[in-house]
Amino acid sequence: MSEPPPPPMTTENNLIAAAAPPAPPQALLERLKDYGQEDTFAFWNELSTHERHLLIKDIESLDLPRIDRIIRCSLRSQGLPVAAIEPVAENIVSTVEKRTIEERERWWKMGLKAIHGGKLAVLLLSGGQGTRLGSSDPKGCFNIGLPSGKSLFQLQAERIMCIQKLAAQFMSEGSAGVIPIHWYIMTSPFTDEATRKFFESHKYFGLEADQVTFFQQGTIPCISTDGRFIMETPYKVAKAPDGNGGVYIALKSSRLLEDMATRGIKYIDCYGVDNALVRVADPTFLGYFIDKGVAAAAKVVKKAYPQEKVGVFVQRGKGGPLDVVEYSELDPSLASAINQEAGRLRFCWSNVCLHMFTLDFLNSVANGLENDSIYHLAEKKIPSANGYTMGLKLEQFIFDAFTYSPATALFEVLREEEFAPVKNANGANFDTPDSARLLVLRLHARWVIAAGGFLTHSVPIYSTGVEVSPLCSYMGENLEAICRGRTFHAPCEITF
Repeated sequence: MSEPPPPPMTTENNLIAAAAPPAPPQALLERLKDYGQEDTFAFWNELSTHERHLLIKDIESLDLPRIDRIIRCSLRSQGLPVAAIEPVAENIVSTVEKRTIEERERWWKMGLKAIHGGKLAVLLLSGGQGTRLGSSDPKGCFNIGLPSGKSLFQLQAERIMCIQKLAAQFMSEGSAGVIPIHWYIMTSPFTDEATRKFFESHKYFGLEADQVTFFQQGTIPCISTDGRFIMETPYKVAKAPDGNGGVYIALKSSRLLEDMATRGIKYIDCYGVDNALVRVADPTFLGYFIDKGVAAAAKVVKKAYPQEKVGVFVQRGKGGPLDVVEYSELDPSLASAINQEAGRLRFCWSNVCLHMFTLDFLNSVANGLENDSIYHLAEKKIPSANGYTMGLKLEQFIFDAFTYSPATALFEVLREEEFAPVKNANGANFDTPDSARLLVLRLHARWVIAAGGFLTHSVPIYSTGVEVSPLCSYMGENLEAICRGRTFHAPCEITF
């Protein structure tokens, strides 16, 4: 028996057909289904033509096979046993008390020679916004309240200028003058434009514009606990920066590893932007690094107390590779364990994101991590089409690369001289602009007094001090001519 003919198309039917939204692109929908992400089109029928175009473009920009591999491997890795950890072997760490004056002077000179030879580049990790500081600007733009009013970016730029000058003076015989240190600055899609404009508006803080190179780290979709993409808007997948460990792949994809090789760079000093006391391009650390002949090194400080919220260096298994265990992942009994012989915590060497790498090592890591599909998962409140959604951000950390290093060394520094983190708004219990400012002022006050200067102050000394411009002194040297016999009223800036 034959089927009845379809009803004739009436004007009403034509209007209904005309009002029906077009279906999502079939090929793209099938690709999403292959990876269990077809819900990305959940709002399709509610979107305007322009919004549909934006959604399609957003999806097409994603490397779906790679992202799917990362999501699956990272979710599966949670809770899996890892190699037992051991304290870092004593011979891996150069401690402050064991270093001689002769060693320090030799490393300083080795570092200055390499810097003047154009062999060192500086790599700044600056992808974060100052949200926790109460600012939407990049963290490096932040003014911590020093007498000079300088931003973190300016302090770091001036330290680079100071080291360039010191290296030129050290190599004055037959030298070609100041040799610029190239500064590579990794931003994120959220900080890139603002960072570039900040540097341009401040005329690169006295550096040459062509010695500064900006590049962006990658992003990766935010996901639910079952691995589904979270939608930031009905037509845009929520994404977040891929962690400071994204620097390796970003350097490769931007062809900056090749750029470094072309410039004759062999060593890379890498650090995070939010440290007000960072010794950028430290010649002593560079000389130590060259002397040890290792592929990677890190500055460390002693952990202040067992519950301090810092990651610590460990060895995976007896004699295994170095790794960093975050404070939240370290068993409390291990965090409190004491090395009776050394009189300190067994797991005491804190990671403060001050690293040195060879260019060869960066190349090997960039090639290795490109195929590494295990990322750290961080549960966060994610802006979404439904307001805020609890979900997961996927990140790699810069210290993940240490497991690739055939030889690594740790270099202890004093936190009161080199570690003043700026992470939380004033009023928090630690790592605030106020606490960082005081660390800077107190250190510089000690420099001035050691150089024969005197201080007066109208407020308690524990809450004030003086600021020494990086253009005058890098680490307290060459201050006698400025300070000897002079009295400075704190707080103030000491400059030429």
